[in-house]
Amino acid sequence: MTRPWGKQLRVVFGETVTELAARDPRIVVLDGDLGSSTQARIFEDAYPDRYYQMGIAEQNMLGVAAGMAKVGLVPFISTFVAFALHRPLDQIRVLIAQTGANVKITAGYCGLFTGKAGKTHQIVDDISIARAMPGMVVISPADEVETKAVMAWSLDYDGPVFIRLVRDDTQTLFEPGHKFKFGQVKVVREGSDVTLISTGTQTPRVVDAADILATVDIDAHVVHMPTIKPIDVGGVVQAAERTGRVVTIEEHSVIGGLGGAVAETLSEYRPTRVDRIGLQDIYTEAATDEELLDMYCLSAERVAQRVQKLLASDVPVTSCE
Repeated sequence: MTRPWGKQLRVVFGETVTELAARDPRIVVLDGDLGSSTQARIFEDAYPDRYYQMGIAEQNMLGVAAGMAKVGLVPFISTFVAFALHRPLDQIRVLIAQTGANVKITAGYCGLFTGKAGKTHQIVDDISIARAMPGMVVISPADEVETKAVMAWSLDYDGPVFIRLVRDDTQTLFEPGHKFKFGQVKVVREGSDVTLISTGTQTPRVVDAADILATVDIDAHVVHMPTIKPIDVGGVVQAAERTGRVVTIEEHSVIGGLGGAVAETLSEYRPTRVDRIGLQDIYTEAATDEELLDMYCLSAERVAQRVQKLLASDVPVTSCE
């Protein structure tokens, strides 16, 4: 059954940071000339004196954010992930991650779905980069409910956090009132034949894929991993032991992303076969969301087909056919 649709996470970001600011005067938003796209303009309308338009100067923006954190403010960064992580990487590493600065990098337009902004804006290695930095927390929420909960949690956490947000419409996974538990996986469907581990807005599609698999008598155990770093070692091991076979699915490169994190963990703590569905070592193409989901085997239907092939094979199946 296809999940219902919820708000775009960029809208949830704008609304939530504004709500949080009402109770915490430390919050400021630094925007890289993309307030209309990231919906930071919602915050600007409510708190113009706490909104800083930094222009197209993202390295400077992250440096300023580090300085603001040093004097007790809580900066939320608002721009596309291409400009929130790739361009100012040195500033993030030296001024924020190394110092433990209390900066929240709420990176919009992550992954494939960038509203046809083009392949230069499709960043599918952000998890790999962010989780490799010592001291950086990496979280990829599934839907609007979890995004609100993650942002509220991040305000109470003293340190740098990278929050992965997508641009376009997202399916809902959780009911209002869902409690985000930092550093813990969440079982969203019980099963016994194969464990499917996903993160971010890909998880609702994976739940739909599990429903499709059930029609051919494959009982999938679906695990959502919002916190990619620090990884829930116990939760991952338990998920692997549940079925003895793991498939990770992510709207991200399989190199260093969710699949890499899960495979690293299981190779050390509970050796298990892990197959990784995601983007191979490629630069992606610009197209509609539906075309991209089909092209890269990430739609519910394509994930279900791929899992069936993997379960029927003794060797990894890396091509999306």
